[in-house]
Parts: sequence; C-alpha cells; structure tokens
Amino acid sequence: MNSSFGDNFNSEIQPFQIHVSQDILDDLQNRLAKTRWPDQAENAGWRMGSNLDYLKDFVEYWQYQYDWRKNEEELNAYNHFTTEIEGTKLHFIHEPSSNPDAIPILLIHGWPDSFYRYHKVILVLKENFHVVVPSIPGTGFSERNSLPFDQIADLFATLMTAKLGYTQFISAGGDMGSIVSLSLANRHPEALLGMHLTDVGYPDHNTDFASLTPPEQEFAAFIQGWWMKEGAFNMIQSTKPQSLSYGFNDSPVGLAAWIMGSITMSSTGEEIEERFSRDELLTNIMIYWVTETIGSSMRIYYAESQAAHSKESYGKSEVPAGVAHCPWDAPLPKEWAARKTNLIHFSDLEKGGHYTAWEAPEVWVKDFRDFVQRLTSMQVRIY
Repeated sequence: MNSSFGDNFNSEIQPFQIHVSQDILDDLQNRLAKTRWPDQAENAGWRMGSNLDYLKDFVEYWQYQYDWRKNEEELNAYNHFTTEIEGTKLHFIHEPSSNPDAIPILLIHGWPDSFYRYHKVILVLKENFHVVVPSIPGTGFSERNSLPFDQIADLFATLMTAKLGYTQFISAGGDMGSIVSLSLANRHPEALLGMHLTDVGYPDHNTDFASLTPPEQEFAAFIQGWWMKEGAFNMIQSTKPQSLSYGFNDSPVGLAAWIMGSITMSSTGEEIEERFSRDELLTNIMIYWVTETIGSSMRIYYAESQAAHSKESYGKSEVPAGVAHCPWDAPLPKEWAARKTNLIHFSDLEKGGHYTAWEAPEVWVKDFRDFVQRLTSMQVRIY
C-alpha cells in the first residue's frame, strides 16, 4: 500500500486560505440588524422549528460577540487546498502525518454541517494518519456544483488517488458522508481499505420487512415515525430546493433558523449548546453564509432524488466496515449494520449523536482507532 504523501502529488493542487472580505461581514451585520422577526404560536417550544426566543438571543450573540476573524484564523491553522476534478473545483484540508506507517483517511461530512464537523479530530488523527477532509461539492469552499452521491464518490476517489497519490485509503463519514462511503465501497473497492460509519441508511419501501429481526423491526418503526415528524426538510430539499434558496441566501436569520432546526431536530437549542458552543454553531452557519452555498447544498438532495442508481450503488460490498451506534441518534441495531455492510466492528458509544466527531470527538476518535486496529489485524485486501 502506498501511504506516502507526495509520490504522485499533482501540481494542479493549489494552496488555499480562507479570507472573507470585510464588505461581506459588514453586509451581514446590516442584515442582522434589520431582521423582521415573525411571531410564534403560544407555547410552541421547538415543535414547529427553531424557537423564536432562543433564536433572538442567539442572533444577538452573533451580532455583538461572535468574532468571525478569530474563527477564520483558527480554520486557517489547517492546510487548505483546492483542485479541479472533472470540471469541479474541490476544497479540502490535507494534513499528512510524519509517521512513516500512517494510513490515508478520508473524512466526509454531511448536511447541514460542513468540513468543520471534523475540526476537533484532525490534529489528533494526524499522529497516525494522513488526514484528508474535503468539502462536498455544493458546500463550503468547493464549487457550487450539486451532484448525486455516486458522482461525489467518484470525485473523492480521484482526489485521493490521482491527485494526492494514495493507492488505498480508509473513509469515515456520517449522514451524507456515510452514503458517499458506501458508494465508494461499491464503485472503487480497489482503493478503499475500509470504512467507518455512524449510519448505514434506513429501511425504506424496498425493504423486505418480514425478513427483519425484532431489533431491526423496532428500528424500522422508529425511522418511519421519525420521517413523519422530522423528515419534511428532506422532502422539500429533494423537490423544491430553489424555492427555499431565495430566503436562506438573503436572510442570515432565516439560514440560521433552518440549519439550527435541522441540527437540533429532537432536542432544543439549550440542549444543543451542551454539545456545541455558540461559536461552533455560528462558524458552521458562517461557512454556508459567506460562500452562499445553502442553495447548492440543498440541491444535492434534488440531484440525488433524480439520479438513476443501480441497486449496487449502496448495496452491501466486500469492503470491511466499522459502524458506531451513537446514543443521541437513531437506535441503529447491529443486525441492520451487518445487513448493509461487511461488518467487522460494531460499537455502542457512550455518548454522541448525528455529529459525533464534532459532539464527542474523544469518543469518536477512540472508536475509529479501534476499528482501524481491527482492520489492520486482519488480512487486509491489497490490490
């Protein structure tokens, strides 16, 4: 396995530094100050979406205390790059390890998070791994090109192999990142040593429910109920993302309300601040605001809904998989993980939710390392 960065390094890769013009920041402040707030039903809480009282306090912090320049400087502590693959500009962080035995890893985010999901684990993992964290096309500092997951997987495979010169690598992901990893496993098995996931897809209309075990049936029932209660964002982003884009690209408060409503889902803003700081939540929101990628990020759902996938796209592959069940997320049973992947490692984490690498980084890192140890102790496929 070639895990030495630079053997085939492509000169078309360009160093990149984040710098948002002061005009954009001044315009943001002006828009925040002129927010036209809606009313709210009595005792609404968070049942109908982001709570008005909470959001007003959150936005006041954004206006008067949040410091983008400070957070921008912290983001620039990592090595950022851009490159073009098949006409699409990709942004990514690349932190090669000085460890001669390091294995390349590709960390793939989801929605409505960003590459920022992994900011707490990059330097820790760099001790033993060559760390690559891309922005999915349509998000962050990648081009606003909304693609289905199979095409994203193809771009990332090219990034890791043809561009960065790695022969094989491990992927890790959650949310969209899990689905892209599953696609990588089916479309590029020769390059993927293994994958570490926090979700593996859900039972749907194609599932043979009669064949499910009791824990899987409970999981399926939970997911069906969750989609009815919380899944409206997926439906509208898969069908009419452009209609949402006008409001969220124009109103920073509208953008924050949509992202916060999606991150909180079954919890409240007060509870979510026990997992993330306000600065962290706002930095993730700012990545969408300053790049104007909320529209293109939502169009990924539309692109995926329109794609004609083969049944093999997200089917079970031979690539070894580790799956972590996070207690603040859907109650994923081991049987379902084994049904969807070539499972060699399964764990019930002590804490963490849909964004565990961000919410509980030390727990996620330990589980990822445990998976890699299990993977490397096996007779790993070398092509």
